[in-house]
Amino acid sequence: MSTSPDETMIRWAAERARMLYDGVRVAHRSCGVAIAETFDRDGRPYVGLRKGGLTGTGPCGAILAGKLVLGEVLGDPDPHAKATPALIAAASRFDALLAERMGLAAGASVPICAQLTAPLGEFTGTRRHGFCRDLAADVAEIVARVLTEQGVSIRALEEPTA
Repeated sequence: MSTSPDETMIRWAAERARMLYDGVRVAHRSCGVAIAETFDRDGRPYVGLRKGGLTGTGPCGAILAGKLVLGEVLGDPDPHAKATPALIAAASRFDALLAERMGLAAGASVPICAQLTAPLGEFTGTRRHGFCRDLAADVAEIVARVLTEQGVSIRALEEPTA
């Protein structure tokens, strides 16, 4: 049984985010920047999402980055316009898929970074790094799935050199 082009690109997005966050083949990206760069967005505005808003006390940066990418791709180019129907549908689908993947209650708020990572030990430790790497990959996969469901084509990007 062959895999559809959309499924191939969804898997590509997850693996790209994993590679960007991991920091083994290329320089480490924070969770939000890994999500942004996976979808060919400028990572600079996403830097402030690192470690839950830089303090650990804010919402998970990977999850917020996923929502921001959806807004950039599916939102109205006029930031003063109403949310597009496509963006509203995508945000709802993103929330549902994320809740299912993370075992969250429907309608739960975005988990706080420190609440997710504190049980995993030192912020720079192996367990926490692996958790955040895998969460970034999960979020990228969900964003890619939602975008393809909305008719947006995902395109593979070249591997970064740094």
